[in-house]
Amino acid sequence: MHPFKTIGVLGLSPVIQSSACRLAPVLSTQDVRPFCPSPWVESRSLSRSQSSASSSRSSSTSVSKFAYRIGASFSAKGRHFNAKEDLFSFNISNIVPDREITTGRPASGQDAFFISKIGNGNNVAFGVADGVGGWAESGIDSADFSHGLCRYLTASARGADEASEQSLGPQDLLQQGFDAVVADKEIRGGGSTACVAIGKDSGHLEVANLGDSGFIQLRLNAVHYYSNPQTHAFNTPYQLSIIPPKILARSRLFGGEPLRDLPRDAGVTSHQVRDGDVLVFATDGVWDNLSSLELLQVVGRYLREVQAWQTGDNGTSVSKNLNALTQAGGVTKQLTKNTQGGTANISELNLQTLLAVAITREAKLASENAKRDGPFAKEIQKFYPHEDFHGGKVDDICVVVAIVVRD
Repeated sequence: MHPFKTIGVLGLSPVIQSSACRLAPVLSTQDVRPFCPSPWVESRSLSRSQSSASSSRSSSTSVSKFAYRIGASFSAKGRHFNAKEDLFSFNISNIVPDREITTGRPASGQDAFFISKIGNGNNVAFGVADGVGGWAESGIDSADFSHGLCRYLTASARGADEASEQSLGPQDLLQQGFDAVVADKEIRGGGSTACVAIGKDSGHLEVANLGDSGFIQLRLNAVHYYSNPQTHAFNTPYQLSIIPPKILARSRLFGGEPLRDLPRDAGVTSHQVRDGDVLVFATDGVWDNLSSLELLQVVGRYLREVQAWQTGDNGTSVSKNLNALTQAGGVTKQLTKNTQGGTANISELNLQTLLAVAITREAKLASENAKRDGPFAKEIQKFYPHEDFHGGKVDDICVVVAIVVRD
């Protein structure tokens, strides 16, 4: 039995499509600018000294501690999305035994995710990985690579000693996971993108992103930060990989060289989170089909419905009930109160898992809609107009949502 928890969820309705692309510089749903940079422009790795606009620029005497309440949802390409089963809720106080880490995979295709406590402390590591489908042409299923990477990332994070609990960074963790994958003789080849985060109870968040998976930081009904994808060319992301000797020899024979990016090539950014921030980590099955604004609309709708974000004359604020909403059953109680018992088959729903399911479902609907042009379709239309590509991009989808609460 693998630790992918099954709980009942709401029926979720789609949002209206927006014309903004994934990386549109959107500040809020009321502030949409027409400029839309290409999400496929290569973005070289940032140094550790570079940080996002959310980074803390001044020292603070605050002793506030933060917790990351995390949930996930997923849907494999070609499979029906089951909102009651295709999800996972993480509870830092109820850690799955080490022996259960490798007992199964979620039904997420070549996409994978991990969520783990770091050592015995209160810091957490989490992220997503997307197995590169192009390896199938060489008879290799990259799902082995991506799921294996997440399995080893979990093991490395949970095995951290007391000294490294505070010093471990996402790029270091990614290196440890990659080294373990390379050493695993059962993984004979393949490649994967990765977006890995370390969230500390001090409120410091550090992210290492390699490839075209990515994350977005939402704060008070606004897009506070979004990551840039790394690509060598259109639809050719940076990727960790294992190149079998025969494929390497064949490529050299014809004058080519396979892509072999390394953890050190990942872009690293630092952020200071606040109470009520929503962090969404996802594979390109989301970003190819939903813009930043559309994702904000999905999240904002549910946060307002359960009153986690409250809007008044002074703008948007975080509810004092946020902590309760992220506990098992917290959303159930609030929704039942707001809808006079109009919800059904919900016993232990929490806000972070509800959001992960909502985003996954919206991306799934968009990917299968031939009349709804997403960011991927718009990029093809812009650079390859002769292709006449329309609609969504069918792909595996994996979403991890972390809600920051003041502990």
